Amino acid sequence: MGYALGQIGAKAAFALIVPALAGYIAYSIADRPGIAPGMIGGMLAANLQAGFLGGIAAGFIAGYAARFLNTHIRLPRNLEGLKPVLILPLLATTITGLLMIYVVGVPVAAVLSALTTWLKGMQGASALVLGLVLGGMMAVDMGGPINKAAYASAAALLSSGVDAPMAAVMLGGMTPPLGLALATRLFPARFTQAEREAGGAAAVLGAAFITDGAIPFAAADPLRVIPSLVAGSAVAGALALTLGVTLKVPHGGLFVLPIPNAVTNLPGAVLALAAGTLVTALTVGLIKKRPG
Repeated sequence: MGYALGQIGAKAAFALIVPALAGYIAYSIADRPGIAPGMIGGMLAANLQAGFLGGIAAGFIAGYAARFLNTHIRLPRNLEGLKPVLILPLLATTITGLLMIYVVGVPVAAVLSALTTWLKGMQGASALVLGLVLGGMMAVDMGGPINKAAYASAAALLSSGVDAPMAAVMLGGMTPPLGLALATRLFPARFTQAEREAGGAAAVLGAAFITDGAIPFAAADPLRVIPSLVAGSAVAGALALTLGVTLKVPHGGLFVLPIPNAVTNLPGAVLALAAGTLVTALTVGLIKKRPG
C-alpha cells in the first residue's frame, strides 16, 4: 500500500505540478490553444531541471506565442476551425520547445539551483521574512491570484526537495477561517447571527486548508477583516519557517499532521497555527465594529 501511494503521489501527482502550472499560465493568456504548448514546455522545464521557475517561463512563452500567432495568422474560412485545435498548438509548441531547450532551460536551471540551495540553508531573518511574505500572501485574497501564486510556488518547490515554504503556505492558508471561527466565539457581539452560525463551517474549512471559508466575513467588512487575516497568516508563516517546520505534502490541513514524516517539527507547526489563529481572532475582535 505504501509503495502504491508513493507511485500515485511522488511519481504521478508531483510530476504533473510543473507542467500543470505552465499549462494554466498559458491558458490564462491564450485560452485553449495555450494549454498543450504550456504543458509541454513545463514538462521540458522539469526534464531540464529548471523546475517551477522554468515552468513559469514556459507558461508565459507558450501563452504569448499562441496569442501572437492567433492574432497574426489568417486562414481561409474553411480552415479556420483547424487553427485553435491544430495549427496554433503545433506552432506554439515548436516555438516554446526550441526556446526552452536552447535559450531558457540552462540559465533558469542554474537560477533554480541557487535558489534551492538558499532556501534549504535559510535561517534567522531570511526565514522570518520569507514566512511573513508567504503567509501574508495566502490571506490577501483568500483563494484569488495572490493566494494561488504563493501556493503554486510552494507546491512546485516540493518537486525540488524544498519543503519549508509549503509549511508556511499551508499554515498561513488555514489561519484566516480558523481565526474568524475563534473570533465569533470570543467576540460574538462583533458579528451578526448569520456570521456566528457560519463560524462553525469556517472552522471545518480552515482545518481542511480551504482559505475560501473566510471570504464571506471579509466581503462584509474588508477594510477591517482582511488586515486582521493577513496579520495572523503572516505570524503563522513566519513562526513556521523560523521554527524549522517543513511539510512534504501539498494539501490536507490538519488531517496530514498525524501522517508519519509528513511534517517536521510537529509541535512547531501546531504552535505557529495556534499563534496565527489567535492573532487573527484578537485583531478582528479589537478593530471590527459591532453590526448595526
